[in-house]
Amino acid sequence: MKKLTLAGLALIILAGAALGCNGVQSLIVPTVTSPPNAVPTPTPAPPQVPVAPEEPANALEAQIEAVYALAGPAVVHISSVSYAYDFFFNPVPQEGTGSGFIYDTEGHIVTNHHVVENAQELSVTLADGRSFQATLVGADPTNDLAVLRIEADNLPQPIPLGDSDNLRVGQFVVAIGNPFGQVGTLTVGVISALGRIIESPDGRFIGEAIQTDAAINPGNSGGPLLDLRGRLIGINAQIISPSHASAGIGFAVPVNTVRRVVPQLIAHGRYPHPWLGIEYLPLTQEWSNALRQGGINVPDTGLLVLQVVAGSPADRAGIRGGTQIVRLGSYRIPVGGDVIIALNGEPIGSSKEFIAYLETQTQVGDTITVTVVRDGREENIQVTLAERP
Repeated sequence: MKKLTLAGLALIILAGAALGCNGVQSLIVPTVTSPPNAVPTPTPAPPQVPVAPEEPANALEAQIEAVYALAGPAVVHISSVSYAYDFFFNPVPQEGTGSGFIYDTEGHIVTNHHVVENAQELSVTLADGRSFQATLVGADPTNDLAVLRIEADNLPQPIPLGDSDNLRVGQFVVAIGNPFGQVGTLTVGVISALGRIIESPDGRFIGEAIQTDAAINPGNSGGPLLDLRGRLIGINAQIISPSHASAGIGFAVPVNTVRRVVPQLIAHGRYPHPWLGIEYLPLTQEWSNALRQGGINVPDTGLLVLQVVAGSPADRAGIRGGTQIVRLGSYRIPVGGDVIIALNGEPIGSSKEFIAYLETQTQVGDTITVTVVRDGREENIQVTLAERP
């Protein structure tokens, strides 16, 4: 065997170093110089693998998706046309849009009164794209509710009704409607407050309204507010916003008002409102102080009865109106009448509270206890409510 030369021994040592002490091979990628003008070979695309449907991220997401799948087909788009007249008495059509939902299998659609107010033509477009002319069955401006009807086959399932007495602040809710004409829009939020009192289209008040931060915009009016089981808990009606767009303060007419009013609208075209038959002045701190300075003894809060309508429930029950006139600044006020401070034991101190209580807690024919202050003493008077003229 020939002896290794120094050069050969050096090559063996370098080869061992390249392998490393632990036997892991280092891969050295040589640089390849492409010949001039060579066309690079494109890398083939990897084969397309079918992607499985994405699972919901969590239980809440799954519930929201289920609510939309369940209730979305029953939400409708309502278009209205009314006519104004220009300077030359030519009719000028004015169009409006809103939302509504299928109430029953007979083709009844529930929406807000202000969506269809003064409309001379009405049409309803279903979620599947079919459109139908609609007729107005009944409307109630005080509760801002209206019922339309369409003649159609194969209607989606009506939205089931929940119970607004069992709602909780913080509960998740879903709104579906057509804001700014964007059909079938879903928004999510929570119940921000309960028992709100909001003004109705006829200047009266709606009690027990639901406040929510689910985004509600023009066009959402009349659409459903739903719980996470897909049940109706309210009808989206109003927002508070300086920009006329969602500011996170929206209000819905509670579903228990729908339960009470809508069957009457379907059966009779109107809703009978309970009526006491009085004209009154709400006693604010300013009015109470002014009356006392004028020598009239009144409590700090309540409704000062100015006049009792002849033949009204209040008149038949013996509630007293004013007996003399006093002048306070530019006002002439009848005084000396009863001051109503409670209905069925519920304190009443404002028009909002008075009207909201009658609308939400009583019906025509109910007998209620009216607590009044008369000559400085409290008295309870039984009054049977009649229908508001």
